This record gives sequence, structure tokens and C-alpha cells, in this order.
Amino acid sequence: MSLQGKVAIVTGGAQGIGRAACMRLAKQGAKIAVSDFERDLTAVVSEIRANGGEAIAIPADARSKEQMEQLARTVIHTFGQIDVLVCGTCQSAEAASFAELSWASFERQLTGELKAVFEPTKAVIKAMMEQQSGRIIYLSSTEGKDPTPHYIAFGTAKGGLDTFARYIAQEYGSYGITANVVAPGLVRSDETFMISEEESRVIGSFTPLGRIAEPEDVAGVIAFLAGDGAGFLTGTYTPVTGGLVME
Repeated sequence: MSLQGKVAIVTGGAQGIGRAACMRLAKQGAKIAVSDFERDLTAVVSEIRANGGEAIAIPADARSKEQMEQLARTVIHTFGQIDVLVCGTCQSAEAASFAELSWASFERQLTGELKAVFEPTKAVIKAMMEQQSGRIIYLSSTEGKDPTPHYIAFGTAKGGLDTFARYIAQEYGSYGITANVVAPGLVRSDETFMISEEESRVIGSFTPLGRIAEPEDVAGVIAFLAGDGAGFLTGTYTPVTGGLVME
């Protein structure tokens, strides 16, 4: 599905799922603004350009109002519009049982996760309203609906993100703006879960498709939601788990 003429911002674009999303969207013709915080963006932009695509690097913290506003201004100045926002920034999950968890740690996880979608959305929404179109795709996790022991803070934050996306979908649908959630389970490059190859193989064996996800599997769903074929989908939650979690 072609994304020719579209402009996409990807936060958390330096590695993992975010990087794969940049590559997939660029391959389908979108111009990419790659953003991340305290990570090198050079390799991503260079690879996109080497493959004939257009990309710029904008280092920024997705939790910062000022930096996200500047990112949006830079993209509009460079490319003239913003058609797609992929909120791919993910805060590292702190593993702790509820009995061990402090309020400060719980609050830090919630604030970090939710600001990393609130500020980018706030920064682009006016431009999308003015052009009467836009695609916003939020990277969540099945932890928000399918609890895993010791990840109560991370899962609660992702559950909040899932709800936030539905409210954006409801409020801005009349402007031609869609908002959807992509919720991976275990992904091979996902830094949230540091597990061995053997553990990955065992977990993968429980899925109907017989393996855990690769970043490109998630990127394919993101690219679909960014395209015209998903124009009548909004407020959706898509688990990308090879069938381990089914909706």
C-alpha cells in the first residue's frame, strides 16, 4: 500500500519497533521524521536515504512539551505537513511486585508513558485538524490487558495509554483523524524483556504461529494503519502476538 506524498513522524525511531516502522513507512513512500531521545539517529536516516527515501533526524524527548512543539514546527517547515504520527517511545519497565513497589516508582512509570503520548499528540493535532486528516498510531503492549506478574506499573501505564487513544479517536474523528493502538507481546528486540533464546523459543511455541514477533511484524501493522486502507478504522486495539492474545 503506497504512502507516497505522506509525511510521518516516528518517536522512539532509533531502534527496535520504532526503527522498523521508519523503514517500512519509508519503503512505502512516506517522508520520515525520525525522533528519539539520547540515541543516535544517523544510521536510521542514512539507511532510509540509501534506499531512495527521504528522512530527517530530530533528536527530542517525547515527554517534553517544548521539544515536541519544536519537532512539529521543524517537520512542517521541512515537508509542509504532518500526516502520520507513530508514538513509539516506550519507557523501560521496572519489575516489582505490588508489595515491593513504591508510589514514586509507580508514578514515574505512569507519568513517563503517558507524557510520551500526550505531548507528541498535542504537538501535531492542530496541524492535522487544519488539513482535516491524520493518522495517529500508539505503540502499547498486551501487558495493559493481559497482566504479567511484577509488571503492574508498566501494565497500568499501558492500560492508560490504550484508554487515551480511544478518547483521541472519539474527539477528533470528525476532523478525519484516526487514532489506533498496536499492542505487541514479546518482540525479539524489545528491551523491556531481556530473555534468552531458549526462553524466546519456549514462549514462541505457545503461539499459534509458533514464534515470537520480530520488529518488522509490528511495523507491518503500523504501516497498514497509516495507509488509506485503514481510513475507517479508529479507536481499535490490535494485539500483535502471533495469536497468543486474541481479541
